[in-house]
Amino acid sequence: MSEDDQRPPERARRLPRAVRERQILDAAVQVFSRHGYHAASMDEISDVAGVSKPMIYTYLGSKEDLFGACIRREATRLLEAIQAGVQPDLPPDMQLWHGLRSFYRFVAEYRESWTVLHRQALTVGGAFAAEITDMRARAIQLVAALVVSAGTRKGVGEQAEFSGEGLAASLVGGAESLADWALDHPDISDGVLASWLMNLVWLGFNDLIEGEVWKPSQ
Repeated sequence: MSEDDQRPPERARRLPRAVRERQILDAAVQVFSRHGYHAASMDEISDVAGVSKPMIYTYLGSKEDLFGACIRREATRLLEAIQAGVQPDLPPDMQLWHGLRSFYRFVAEYRESWTVLHRQALTVGGAFAAEITDMRARAIQLVAALVVSAGTRKGVGEQAEFSGEGLAASLVGGAESLADWALDHPDISDGVLASWLMNLVWLGFNDLIEGEVWKPSQ
């Protein structure tokens, strides 16, 4: 009998709890991204994960609990990826560009995660949408800090402080829309996507920071 024949099946192997939970969450993200929350079945998640349904309930709770755990894990991974890309020793615009590039790299590499976060969670609403709202708020605060930092460097910190959060919210919304578009255009690199958005918004940020404000003629 070969070594493979002697090895117990995947379901029967004992793994550390953290490894098993990761295995279940990976499978759940895959299934939720494919079918959405309501249509996804625990049977399919069980099959993809290679564990029994009772084990899923024991480790991560009900389907609702499991979906919430997926959202929290993927939101944390996304924000950590963005923060890791922001290099604090660089000027604010380059910090933002690197952060955006990390964001688009994450979306490209973890399409299922982004689908669950940006499409499925918002569609289901309720507490799940609230998780996404919290994630977006943290991203806005990160961008706003860069805008204020840039304004302070140019001696107009008060003006940047006043408009920074609103401008940051606009940028985060634009970044999310471009990420959705990019899913259907995988040939566009993360660096190009980040540069496009920087050209669209940062030049405007810079004008505002320097006091150049557009106003309607009438």
